[in-house]
Amino acid sequence: MKSLLVKFGKARLILERNGWWGGARIIAGYLRTFIKAFFVGSGDVLFISSGVGDSAYYRAYNPAEELRIHGFKTATTISDNPNLEKLADKFKVFVFHRTMWNKNIEKIIRKIKERGKEIIFDTDDLVYDPQYLVHMDYFQKMGPAEQEQYKNGIGAEIVNDPYVKTCTTTVSYLGDKLKEKGKKVIIVPNKFSDHELEVADKLLEKEKTSDGFVRLGYYSGTLSHNKDFASITDALMSVLGKYGNVKLLLAGSLDVEDKLNEFGARIETLPRVPRDEYYGNVYKCDINLAPLELGNPFCESKSAIKFTEAGILEIPTVAVKNQTFSETIEDGTDGFLAGDTGEWVEKIGRLVEDKELRVAMGKKAREKVLKRYTNKASQNEEYYGYIRDVISK
Repeated sequence: MKSLLVKFGKARLILERNGWWGGARIIAGYLRTFIKAFFVGSGDVLFISSGVGDSAYYRAYNPAEELRIHGFKTATTISDNPNLEKLADKFKVFVFHRTMWNKNIEKIIRKIKERGKEIIFDTDDLVYDPQYLVHMDYFQKMGPAEQEQYKNGIGAEIVNDPYVKTCTTTVSYLGDKLKEKGKKVIIVPNKFSDHELEVADKLLEKEKTSDGFVRLGYYSGTLSHNKDFASITDALMSVLGKYGNVKLLLAGSLDVEDKLNEFGARIETLPRVPRDEYYGNVYKCDINLAPLELGNPFCESKSAIKFTEAGILEIPTVAVKNQTFSETIEDGTDGFLAGDTGEWVEKIGRLVEDKELRVAMGKKAREKVLKRYTNKASQNEEYYGYIRDVISK
């Protein structure tokens, strides 16, 4: 019941922020995926996620495709599937991502243990550990029902279970946190599915039209990024003040500081759109921005998808100089890293002034993404070997 209340609350928020027509299109996409999640066959690996949003795509649907490409039979479902318990007999490995504890989860885990099968805990952030909620700005904006789900940690019961020996995650920062719990950790980076790669390729076939403006793009996703964006407001004020040919393109859920109103005529906003159309929004910018709060463990645990989602479209990124982006971006070659306001201004400025640099850096970014962050080119033998060993027992 609590899970349904949270889902209704999120649907209401989508409608409020995107209007009835735009919001209904987004919700319809989620509903189609939600319904498909109830039709599950059998195989080697079952991915179980609590929802059908972007996080589920990156950590359940796309990894399931990656494993299929490498010879495994996989399926995905959701924690609300009333037939979840029955699936314990149909698979050998069970990957739980962002699954909130409920009777469905309790029953299937009990059955998996009885049969001595493998449970893998997967996470793409620190929500499994409630001690980090103080660093999660969005937690204060949640409704009571959603806060109730988070307060004990999303998936805490699974990751803290001694039966669960192995975890998969997105980045080394999170991997180190999970190792502190005595777990074997395998890094499984977020990758693009074959379909998403096709979407990006079709966009690149279209020549960009130019109106003389250079657009800085920020794609927030959720309201959890208000403080992240605020960390570069002063830098953006400087850039917009210095360059009259720069516009700021904002997409997704975001509350912008009032002082940016000075440049309101050069700020464009885009509504949230269904997943396939999202890449079209990204393609509208010339320089992608990826700020995060420095020193915030919740932000440090984020993956580098803001780099990869722009990079696949040959768009250069200026990103915060934290551990994850420093491990992903070669500063000055396939992107820029910025540690303070001065660096943000300087590096955004270099890209604004030099179109050839933008083009060259964007192409280098795409080369890296194609090589490291697509299912089609995926090579993670540690992961595949582990799965093979488990299912062969």
